[in-house]
Amino acid sequence: MIDKKILEMEEIGVLLEKYPFVEDFLKNNLIDVSGHRNSKLKTFFETLSEDHLEERAIDPDELTEGMVSYINQMVEFLGLEDNSIDKITIFPGKNKLGEIENFEAFDISKGEIICIVGPTGSGKSRLLADIEWTAQGDTPTKRTVHVNGRPADKANRFSSGNRLVAQLSQNMNFVMDLTVFEFLQLHAQSRMVENEEEVIEKIIAKSNELAGEKFSPDTPITSLSGGQSRALMIADTAILSTSPIILIDEIENAGIDRKKALELLVGEEKIVLMATHDPILALMGDKRIVIKNGGISKIMNVTQEEKSILSRLEEMDKVMQGMRQKLRYGETISLDKLD
Repeated sequence: MIDKKILEMEEIGVLLEKYPFVEDFLKNNLIDVSGHRNSKLKTFFETLSEDHLEERAIDPDELTEGMVSYINQMVEFLGLEDNSIDKITIFPGKNKLGEIENFEAFDISKGEIICIVGPTGSGKSRLLADIEWTAQGDTPTKRTVHVNGRPADKANRFSSGNRLVAQLSQNMNFVMDLTVFEFLQLHAQSRMVENEEEVIEKIIAKSNELAGEKFSPDTPITSLSGGQSRALMIADTAILSTSPIILIDEIENAGIDRKKALELLVGEEKIVLMATHDPILALMGDKRIVIKNGGISKIMNVTQEEKSILSRLEEMDKVMQGMRQKLRYGETISLDKLD
């Protein structure tokens, strides 16, 4: 967050480059900074005569304080605050039986994939929710979540614009009457992306790498299949979202290339936590959290033996994916293709 002292000593050109919306604020307050881009804001105000200030009803101190408030509100609304996170730490709470969870503290670092496994209804989604809201002992599990070694501040916990976490749920339904391009353009503009079309092209290309069936920029988003919608949102989240933590609920049901989806998210230096029943996804992670009776009962490292099993499972999965493609396009499945 910016304060008055920092703002006054900022060069006007740097200020406008960092916060382009400030130009509208200045115009609305009858301030013309043309030819003063290399001047500091405080110095610029000192060049204005008393008559000039009085004629336009300008009070430099009040205007600067108003600008500070405006910038901070816009930064929060647009989610432009620096959300860099190196790690999150989960401290134990209680399971449904009131028993203390079986671990002391668990660090999850940037670039790691953590899988959350357990029976249906065991509490996997509750753990994702605790992480999403950076719980401070104020959820049913009484867990605590720290960010970079500290409790999360209120701005990050309760702000709608400055979210640390992006969650990809099982059901993703669009209701807006927009094309894929128009939808991504709105998101890119809200993030004030400079190379807008280049970013949109990259997101669509990555989406089509993940989806079972490709779609074009002019495809209405309401006509996307479940797999296409999930592919689009994963690519959008990886490339355009400022949220450093990604929570995924059962990606195996999305009809997309799961391995490429995880590689894309981790490649963008996100922390990825994923609730899953899929053994392939569980073994793709670095660690897995086992949930039982609503609590964390075990935290496991993926072993070398499991990694060797993963390669065999992936080969089997390729066969299944090939069969799905044949079914989609009306081809016959034959026994000789199973060997």
